[in-house]
Amino acid sequence: MNDTVHHPLATLARLEATIAQRAAADPSSSYVAKLNARGVPKIAQKVGEEAVEAVIAAMADDRAGLIGESADLVFHLLVLLNAKGIALSDITDELDRREGVSGIVEKASRKGE
Repeated sequence: MNDTVHHPLATLARLEATIAQRAAADPSSSYVAKLNARGVPKIAQKVGEEAVEAVIAAMADDRAGLIGESADLVFHLLVLLNAKGIALSDITDELDRREGVSGIVEKASRKGE
C-alpha cells in the first residue's frame, strides 16, 4: 500500500509546468505545442468540447466518463491559461478572494464589469 498523501494541487502544478515546457516544442512531437500552433481559438474550442462532454457524462450518470472528461477539461483549460499567460496561482488567488463570500453576493458584484 502506498502511504504517500496525494495532493491534487501538486498534480496540477506539475501539469502546469509540463504544459509550459511543451508549449514551444515542435508541434510534430507535442500535442500541447500542436494546440498552441493552432492558436487560442482552437484551444478555446477544445475547452468547450471537453466541457460539453463532461456535462453529457454527468447527465448520463457515467462516473468514469465524468472523471475522464473532467481530466480532459482541466488539461485543456490549463493549456488555454498558459497560452494567455495566466498562471494557476492567478486562479487560486481569485478563489481565495471569493472564499467566504456568498456566491449570490459575489456574482452580483460582477454585474458592473
